[in-house]
Amino acid sequence: MKQIEVQIMGQSYLLGCPEGGDQRMLEAVERVDTAMCKIRDAGKVKARDRIAVLAALNLAFDVNDRGAAAGFSPTELPVSGNGAGNGHDADPRLAQLLQRLDNALGGDGQLL
Repeated sequence: MKQIEVQIMGQSYLLGCPEGGDQRMLEAVERVDTAMCKIRDAGKVKARDRIAVLAALNLAFDVNDRGAAAGFSPTELPVSGNGAGNGHDADPRLAQLLQRLDNALGGDGQLL
């Protein structure tokens, strides 16, 4: 696994990235950065950790909407963690992404 340096809301993060996954990771970083900057620029929330949580919730809501549009109920969509309560195993890619986000946030705290 290689590492790439990215900027989110003006702060540098060193992220682990699977070989060949650079473009997908950069697209994900762009979505997160855009979501966080939009919340920050609205001026109502100042704390970086709260902005990150709100952005994560907004992005998760969008994923649920896309899943619903594709005919999945929210309980059929894979989630991170142990999968308890939804009857499905966790999507390993989602779990890996959440782990990378937690690692990137480091001392700022974990998202979930």
